[in-house]
Amino acid sequence: MSAITHEQSLEKFYEQFEYVLENYTQHGKRIDEYSNIVIGGLGGSGIGGRIARSYFWNEMPIPVEVYSDYTMPNYAGSRTLAILCSYSGNTEETLTMFAQAKEMGCDIICMAAGGTLMALAQENSLKTYTIAEGFQPRMTLGFALGNLLMILGELLGKDMSSDIKQLHQEFKSHEVALKQAKHMHGFFKKSIGNKFVIITDMAYEAVGIRCCQQIQENAKGEAFVSVLPESNHNMIESYYETRDTNYILLNSGNNDRVTLRFEFLKKLLADKGNVIYDYPVKDASLSSIFEVIHATDWLSIWASNDKKVNNMEVGIIMDLKGYLSSKA
Repeated sequence: MSAITHEQSLEKFYEQFEYVLENYTQHGKRIDEYSNIVIGGLGGSGIGGRIARSYFWNEMPIPVEVYSDYTMPNYAGSRTLAILCSYSGNTEETLTMFAQAKEMGCDIICMAAGGTLMALAQENSLKTYTIAEGFQPRMTLGFALGNLLMILGELLGKDMSSDIKQLHQEFKSHEVALKQAKHMHGFFKKSIGNKFVIITDMAYEAVGIRCCQQIQENAKGEAFVSVLPESNHNMIESYYETRDTNYILLNSGNNDRVTLRFEFLKKLLADKGNVIYDYPVKDASLSSIFEVIHATDWLSIWASNDKKVNNMEVGIIMDLKGYLSSKA
């Protein structure tokens, strides 16, 4: 088990951006060489792809899909760029995707701290990006997302290094995110054991998923994402009464009509006496995205302390891996 605690990972989060800046090398690929991009990864290794896809949503001229499964999509082929991410390098789903991507003739980029994926990439002379060892996979988002921002930016002919440098400087002093985290934790202190529902707009959907993952793995709590406007067409009908739920609202403000939906939903939940934290999201910039991620990461760790659970251990996940290994 890693000796690097979650608290240490967050306190020195800026070092992950520093690592990316020091170790990134150009891949030399252009977006017009491809018809689509497939990013493959699970858990902490997959969420960076979802956030990166969302960030470049309005700039990408071709489809970018993120798959957290065993299989590549049937449309993948010689004009597909497959970016496969696994912190350990031994995630069985990602290794299966690697074999399929190779068989389908995809161009492949790999990202890992080592393991079988890195060995296969080197054996096949593929472009690789490394991640520092010793961390819990879910605490390496700065490495993974930083590299993905650079990779996708380069495809578009856009140098993202200045953006990464800015994040590095901002997180050398993470007081803004830490202050917000403390406020949010105090707000939920009495109901910290309840289920969490993170309500987002499209720009913050992936950030909401990340928040849920951290609450689930670190605090061992149930957490789910609800995305507007879609959930206004279904999930909203479940709000006729008070729920044993902590609600966090994440609205980028990108769409005025969606903002109206947030206003209606907040009043609806408040009138029923629900626990609602309206996070003061500034916008959909990288700075704002990482602030929310950092603050909710801290929330998940403090929630684990409140509940007296070990945020470093993932016993059920390890049991599952052992079970699957016995069936190989």
